[in-house]
Amino acid sequence: MSKERILVVDDEANARGALRTILVEEGYEIAEAADGEAALKMLGEISPALVLADVRMPKMDGLTLLERARAEGNDATFMMMTAFGSIEAAVRAMRAGAENYLIKPLDVDAVLVFVAKALEKRRLQRETEGLRARVRERFRLEGMVGESPELQSVYQVVRQAAPTRATVLILGESGTGKELIAQALHESSERRDKPFIKVSCAALSDTLLESELFGHEKGSFTGAAGRREGRFELADGGTLFLDEIGEITPATQVKLLRALQQREFERVGGTQTIKVDVRMVAATNRDLAAEVKAGRFREDLFYRLNVVAVTLPPLRRRKGDIPALVSHFMERASAAYGKSVRGVAPGFINALLAHDWPGNVRELENAIERAVVLAKGSELTTDDLPPSLSGPRPNAHRDSGSLIPGATLYAIEREAILRTLEITHGSTAKAAEVLQISPRKIQYRLKEYAAGATGPSAEDPHES
Repeated sequence: MSKERILVVDDEANARGALRTILVEEGYEIAEAADGEAALKMLGEISPALVLADVRMPKMDGLTLLERARAEGNDATFMMMTAFGSIEAAVRAMRAGAENYLIKPLDVDAVLVFVAKALEKRRLQRETEGLRARVRERFRLEGMVGESPELQSVYQVVRQAAPTRATVLILGESGTGKELIAQALHESSERRDKPFIKVSCAALSDTLLESELFGHEKGSFTGAAGRREGRFELADGGTLFLDEIGEITPATQVKLLRALQQREFERVGGTQTIKVDVRMVAATNRDLAAEVKAGRFREDLFYRLNVVAVTLPPLRRRKGDIPALVSHFMERASAAYGKSVRGVAPGFINALLAHDWPGNVRELENAIERAVVLAKGSELTTDDLPPSLSGPRPNAHRDSGSLIPGATLYAIEREAILRTLEITHGSTAKAAEVLQISPRKIQYRLKEYAAGATGPSAEDPHES
């Protein structure tokens, strides 16, 4: 294994020499710079894993060095050093992405501990990024994130149905990701280079929806100033996604049925029959079978749509995916808002597992986006969550070393699993590797934690 390189930046030669001596003895490779300008040039040349930088230096101070390095896309871990500690400087350093803030005179033992922990965290993050790329390839379909068995069943159906031209009906509560599944079906099919056209059926009146789907001729109704092609024509050769299809009226249902059966239609106010080759995907949060029984939805249209059915589970039934979803949304929101949020504090995942998520994945995404916007440091805390999210807040500031003798093995295991998931950005595969247990056990335990369990259930297959 190659030595990890550390760049020491300090205008005092004695200080640099002292750090070099203690770090070389620990097996690290050391480079030195006397000011921020020299250090900035060296970053691209030697690619250090860690930078130990003094705050006050001539030419360019340490905080400016950190900010310039981040602006240039350098991902080296930074630890700042100063003999003139202030809250403002510490806050600025942390906001810019510093891993730690050390006060001079430095304690040698403390420096070695902080350096080792920072480099171990960096190694773990690098391993996690590689693992996440592999997991994304295996467990993710065009934006869908999750490793739970419930979602794996959905992935399997999508993979089998995508290459065909079969009509797919996507069922599930609002916010579960039905549009993402529709997009995945299109992107995984031979039609991926053709249009993917979406229509929200609930957003339009009956007359406007008919015109939206089939187009209209000039003068066919008030306001029809010219001919307009409908979504069926625009989607020719590709995929047409009808969202909230349970909202369409019986009159439109009849016309839609004909277009699906015969793959032809006329524009509103027109007489020319237009033939198209369109792959249909529809979605609804309604129980269409119940709507058929109630006489609100045509039975023949239901069967025409229900060739292949995909039912997306609500988030409350796959809470084991919450850590991975949090990591995904946190990374996306951090990039969008220019924040340096890299992880979550103890208790954060607990609070999310305790919530039932009636708005499903969309609600979770909004909560994480809010948390990133309000985050004051590099970690999300329970204080950043919406007030509606109630969780085990008493544990929010507890670290993994706070469990004392007398705690149950189940409680200790729970703490180990949740903290490891936080460190591995929600990857159950990586957490399982670290803890030397199976990913299935972690998924099983997360379901128990979400249900408020204080010990393993009698039916626990992992306790037999």
